[in-house]
Amino acid sequence: MIIVENIRKSYGKLEVLKGINLNVEKGEMVSILGSSGAGKTTLLQIMGTLLKADSGKVIINDVETNSLNAKALAKFRNEAVGFVFQFHHLLPEFTALENICIPGYIRKTNKKAVEQKALELLERLGLSQRKDHKPAELSGGEKQRVAIARALINNPEIILADEPSGNLDSKNSIELYNIFLELRKDFNQSFVIVTHNEKHAELTDRKLIIKDGVIVD
Repeated sequence: MIIVENIRKSYGKLEVLKGINLNVEKGEMVSILGSSGAGKTTLLQIMGTLLKADSGKVIINDVETNSLNAKALAKFRNEAVGFVFQFHHLLPEFTALENICIPGYIRKTNKKAVEQKALELLERLGLSQRKDHKPAELSGGEKQRVAIARALINNPEIILADEPSGNLDSKNSIELYNIFLELRKDFNQSFVIVTHNEKHAELTDRKLIIKDGVIVD
């Protein structure tokens, strides 16, 4: 599903990732922990093809992403990977429904089909009554559920989440992980979750720790 081979990344003279290797199987939920500045987010962005490594390979669904040109890579990312960020990154001028639909519109899926799928996701996540609300009118937990629905709209096999519970209280954080577990059970998606919370990491199948630029556990 996801194969990371000898990924290295530096910013100037600071080497952040020093040869990362890992595999994530289909339907597996993996958490990545590490102290601030350990390279967790950098690794996740490289895995999601949002950031280019200095060297090494990322292979997703047997596709070596390094070999794709910019246009092909953007198309592949849109179809194969869903992203959930700590700060949601919802567009403030659009409603919850419109925010969810955006990746589907980019993919040029039939507009009616995209909107129907978005409505189904809103219902599944308990947000049907909030479909016409803009982000400023939503709670933190509601914004994060909208972000999850947006990540799911193109039926990706991989979900990458960067500190998804970072801005949520404990109740909403556990609810978020329960949503992930339900989605994994129903759709057999692979999840890679960056978190600083060990209790949340214990809810996943496997916990990896980055220290000094390498995976130590």
